[in-house]
Amino acid sequence: MAAPDLSRARWFKSTHSGAETNCIEVADGFAEVVPVRDSKNPSGAALVFPGGAWSAFVAGVKAGDFPAS
Repeated sequence: MAAPDLSRARWFKSTHSGAETNCIEVADGFAEVVPVRDSKNPSGAALVFPGGAWSAFVAGVKAGDFPAS
């Protein structure tokens, strides 16, 4: 799979983040993939996950499958 062009991505972070700056941001509007980046380094690299894998991860977070250490 070729990497998508992220130059016009609209990045956002969860409203649950509030004023927290140590977050991840995601971009929407990409077919079948979810780009993710570090909010502290917006010009750095982004990871691109298949949509189904991202959905499964978010569901696991909501279910408490990844407890805070």
